[in-house]
Amino acid sequence: MRLKTLFALMAPLLFGGLANAQQEAQFSHNMFNNMGVNPGLAGLRNAICATGLARQQWSGFRDEEGNRLSPETYSLNVDAPVPFLRGGLALGFIQDALAYETNVGVRLAYSHHLELGLGRLGIGAQVGFMDKGIDFSYFNPITPGDPVLVGGNENHIFIDFALGGFLLLDNVAWAGISVSQLSSARGAIGDSEYALRRHVFATGGYHFMLPGRSDYIISPSILVKSDLASVQMDINTIVTYNNRFWGGVSVRPQDAVVFILGVGLDQISIGYAYDVTTSLMGSAGRSYGSHEIMLQYCFDLGFDKVQEIQRNIRFL
Repeated sequence: MRLKTLFALMAPLLFGGLANAQQEAQFSHNMFNNMGVNPGLAGLRNAICATGLARQQWSGFRDEEGNRLSPETYSLNVDAPVPFLRGGLALGFIQDALAYETNVGVRLAYSHHLELGLGRLGIGAQVGFMDKGIDFSYFNPITPGDPVLVGGNENHIFIDFALGGFLLLDNVAWAGISVSQLSSARGAIGDSEYALRRHVFATGGYHFMLPGRSDYIISPSILVKSDLASVQMDINTIVTYNNRFWGGVSVRPQDAVVFILGVGLDQISIGYAYDVTTSLMGSAGRSYGSHEIMLQYCFDLGFDKVQEIQRNIRFL
């Protein structure tokens, strides 16, 4: 079956009536992207942190005319503590392209910080603005003049909210839970109504030294995400050597096995992840895997007391 014909058959299901499939972007560097999914982390690290991610998913996925259909996502999140507000602020940008759909968004977040003795708790709220557009001119309708598929680029700006809590225990362990697209904002795109679907994120992890080798730190973590219709997990293990070089493996059951490499240069961290697609997309030869690049800059403001053991704050 020709790919455009397949899209034409799927279009009434995707765009007709109410469309509400899973929409939040996916990243393999999820251990670096907690700020992107949980507003409670804003400023909690007592550092000014900027994290950029660039992802190309399912590389090589094209239609019969050579048009690239593989999802491409770019994200930038910046957060910092603001002592006089007793918390922190964050600003995020995201651009997510999936075939003929493009999403461009900006997010503003505030987190209120509470001292708990062993660690710190951030309770955050976020407002987001998303410009979602679909270019219907790429579709090839089976029935000429099909009103669902006729037209050019149609878009709508959605306003939505998120809430989250993030617990950071002396940069040794962390846990967080958040809900995004809380109000399930709705709007019309072309002749169809579209709804943002709520997403729940839960994460946790721990840094511990390899027995007898203090220059090795092992960091297992997990991210569970759900759109309340399906659940997906990222199970990660990262090994850091000398607080500078790291590598690891992440498993996303029924989707991909991810290999991660990175290096820290003073306050700058650079990482690369390659997803080996294990779903039908890979076994059918439609995907050559996924590529992702991470760049992070963290400037520690030194608000914390000096500790005997300095652990890496990057995996937060």
